[in-house]
Formats: sequence, structure tokens, C-alpha cells
Amino acid sequence: MNYELTANLILKKIQSGRIDYGPFEDLWQIMLNCNDQDLAHRINVALRKEIGRAMKSAGEFAGKFYDLYRRSLLFDAPNYLDSYLLYIEIDRPLEERFYQTRRNTLKPIVDALQALADDELDELFVAQPPRTGKTSLMAFAMTWLMGKYPGKPNLYSSYSDTITRSFYNAVYEILTDKETYLFTDVFPQRAKIKTNAADETIDIGRKKHYPSLTCRSIDGTLNGACDVDGGFAIGDDFVSGYEEALSKDRMIKLWGKVSNNYISRGKATTKFIWVGTRWSNLDPEGMRLDLLENGSENKSRRFKVINLPALDEKDQSNFDYPFKKGFSTAAYKQIRENFERNNDMASWLAQYMGEPIEREGTLFTPDDFRYYNGELPPGQPDRVFMAVDPAYGGGDFVASPVCMQYGDLIYVPGVVYNNGDKSVTQPIIASVAKKYGVSAIQVEVNKSTEPYKEGIGDELKKIGHKVTLFSKNSSSPIAKTQKIFEKAPDIREHFVFLDSGVRDREYAKFMENVFSFKINLSDNQKKKQHDDAPDSLAQACDYLFAKSIKFTIFNRPF
Repeated sequence: MNYELTANLILKKIQSGRIDYGPFEDLWQIMLNCNDQDLAHRINVALRKEIGRAMKSAGEFAGKFYDLYRRSLLFDAPNYLDSYLLYIEIDRPLEERFYQTRRNTLKPIVDALQALADDELDELFVAQPPRTGKTSLMAFAMTWLMGKYPGKPNLYSSYSDTITRSFYNAVYEILTDKETYLFTDVFPQRAKIKTNAADETIDIGRKKHYPSLTCRSIDGTLNGACDVDGGFAIGDDFVSGYEEALSKDRMIKLWGKVSNNYISRGKATTKFIWVGTRWSNLDPEGMRLDLLENGSENKSRRFKVINLPALDEKDQSNFDYPFKKGFSTAAYKQIRENFERNNDMASWLAQYMGEPIEREGTLFTPDDFRYYNGELPPGQPDRVFMAVDPAYGGGDFVASPVCMQYGDLIYVPGVVYNNGDKSVTQPIIASVAKKYGVSAIQVEVNKSTEPYKEGIGDELKKIGHKVTLFSKNSSSPIAKTQKIFEKAPDIREHFVFLDSGVRDREYAKFMENVFSFKINLSDNQKKKQHDDAPDSLAQACDYLFAKSIKFTIFNRPF
């Protein structure tokens, strides 16, 4: 029998006809009899999708469809983490389920964990804000790995015995609480569990020299306690917090511990998962990433980095989970404002946005600047100007402050800060220029960005706003950094920015980029640093504080 062809024919019948349970059961039987696991999985996924549609108007068949949905999840659960996570909590009230209520956000991490289990990746780096479920997700995933690969030893490590004990307890609860979790439905042959609470170890099945799971802090005894041969090693928050992250010496010492005590527990077949706050480029995750990216011996390691920031590109919360389990956009904006008021945007960027920032060497801090509440001084400004640092998307941002000059002070009522392509950013610049009555726009250009200025001109013509549009040759990366450094005193003294409470999304992101800019970086770090916002301010200084040229009218002498 051609199972794929038959399945497709049944699917077409399901999709085209009235709700009838019979074809669904037929498709289930086709899937059960299929010997190709990948094909069976694809048929099963398609079946669940159709069940989801049918359940909305299942009527008398609702009970049968729900039963089939459970069977479908259970069939995939031993081999597919997403199905496992949905199934083992299926008997809990919806509002109490960990994964299903957070699935929309956490699914990319689950997919990456699946890739590790399928040997498509060797290492995974995950950054998430505090209390958004990253450690709990790892505990659920660990139970699946232990059930799927009972003979392979696994390791969980963190900076504190308290955290490793909490992880041990979470894994033990999922494995043994049959009233809440259906682990033994998925892995009935793994019901025999041996534990050692003092050593924080769990064995599935027979007792082994190296247990199925060992939980141990980075300062605990790791040597000889675990050999993660073919298993998974999870490193979760090796940095204890702010104080440790501030100390370069402590970061270097910590990396020595992680390298010698933790990484050495693995073999070539070990899968490493790095989870936690990205405090610093010198934290263990940063050091390991640098080694994978630049170390000649690690080029063969397949790795993936997932950063789920508190706020997305639209300044909206990524973790506004149902049933008030997460954090709203308003809550995160309030947290961000508190960090800014405390002159500690580096901690906000590290803990909540997954952007490790070295505090030592940042050129600007929030306390450096002047602010206003959005109400401009009375009267007309002396001039209204924009300086544009262009980009064509791909990660780089178009940055441009709107500069309203009142004597020696430059008020910035709005900015452009957008990483879209030119079809998005050129109309935005033109629209912002018209909104604020901008009379001159300077665009920094090179051979590749000269057409960008012309595109702004075309957009200005479309909306009927006339400005003086001119270009300025761009600097080399070294000269650009030097220029920002030289113009920093003028930016601090003369520019007046909006208070944090009245900024829109782009303005807030623009200021974050200013506060994260550093001078003393390695060549590799310079390549990764986005300097678009501070560069646009330095360009504005070039224009606004250049020496004026004076003209005198006199009679021609001949």
C-alpha cells in the first residue's frame, strides 16, 4: 500500500466534506500501520491539525475527537518533545498547564531542543528574562530526555546548590506525580526510578555508575561524579548576579571553573545547553560562544543562539502569557524605566533583553544627559534639522534624531530608528521630516549608500515637503568611533532628550543603543557593536556646531 497517497486522499475527504468522524479514524489507522516513522509523524501532525478544526463544530462527535487527539499526542510523545510537553499535562486544568499556556513563546526553544536530540545541533544557547519559564522548560525537557535515552547520563549545573536542588525536585515531581503528570503513560517501561536526595541524582531503570541525572553546582564536586558521554549537559545561570558580573577577575576565574570542571565532564558526543542571563561578554556563555565562533578546534561544532528579549521590535512583551502568568508590556516598560532612573541600562539590556553589555567603558550613561517632558520652549526654533545614518536593513538600523535648536540647546522631540529595508525607512524619514517641519537633512553616504539619499528625496517629493537635502562622506569604522568620542561632550552638554515616560518605541530603542555604545573593544567585538544612534548624534554635532561661514557684500573693484 502507498501510505502517503492513501493518507493524502483521506485528508482531502476530511477537508472537503462535512464533519464526519469516520475518515479521521481511517487516517489514524493508516498512520498506525505505516512503517516509515517520519511519514507516520507527518500524517499524525496533519491529523491533529484537522482534529483542531473539527473540534470547533464536532457536536455529537466531540468526545471521540478528543480521545483521538489524546491518542495522537501520545503516539508522538516518545520521540517529539512538543507532543510530549502537551500530553503529559493534558489532564491538568488549562490555566495550570506550564507548557500549553506558554507554547507560542517557547516553541522555538523546544524546536531547538528537538534538533539537539535528533543530532542536528551540538550546542544551544538560550537567553530569556527572569521568571519566564526557562528553567522549568529545561526540567520538563530533561524528563523527556531521560525517558527517551535512559542509558545516557545527564548533568545539570548552576552557580548555587539551592538552584540545583530546586531543579532536582522539579524533575523528580514530573517523573513521580502521576496525578498531575503523565510521564509513565509516555514511558511505561521507565516507571522504576531510583533517587539519592543527598547527592541530587536520579536513575531511570537500573542503577548505573553515572546516574541518568546528576544535579551539582559549579563549586560542587563534579570530577568523578558524572561523565556526560552521549547525554545532555545543562548549564543554567553560572553567574550569581550583578556583583560578580561587574568583576572582570571573577568572570575570568568563573570561566576557569566552567571550562575545567563542567565542560570537561562532556565528550565529543555530549550536547551542551547554555541557559541564563547574558550578563557580560566575559560570562561563561560569552566565552564559550567566542570559542565556537573563533576557535579553530571548534569549527565543527553545530550551535544555535536563541535570545527571547522581554520586549520585541515593536516594544511589546514577548511574555504576556495567558492567565496572567507572565509580564505585560506595561510591566516591562516600568521595569525598564526603573533601570534607566537608576542609571543602570546595562543591567536592563543584560537581564531583560539578552544583550550583554560591559559597564566599564560605556561612553554615555542616562545621568549624562538633559531631559524634558515633551513641551518645547516657547517660540520658533532657530532651525530644525535631521542627521541620517543610513542602512539597508539586515540588522543595521537607520538612525536619525530630529534636532530643534533653541540657542545653545538642541531639543530632540523625535527620532527614526528602524532596521527595515529602504522601502520602509525612506518613507519614514520623509514623514518624520514633514511632521516636525524639518528644513535640512544631512545623509552620511559612501558609494553604496549614495542612492539612499536620492530615495529620501523621491519620498519627500511624493508628500510635497521641501528640504535642503545634502550628503556627507562617511568615515571609516575607526574614524567613526573617534568622531563619536570627540563629539560626546557636545552631545552631553547641548542635546535635550525626551523623558523616558513619554518616549515611543523607536525613541526608547534609540536611547538604549546610545547607552550601550563602547569605545575600547576588541576587533571582533567592534564588528558586532551597533553604533547607529550615537553616530547619528555625532553627525548632527558636525552640522550644528560647525563654524558658520560669514558673507560680506561689497562693490566690485573693477
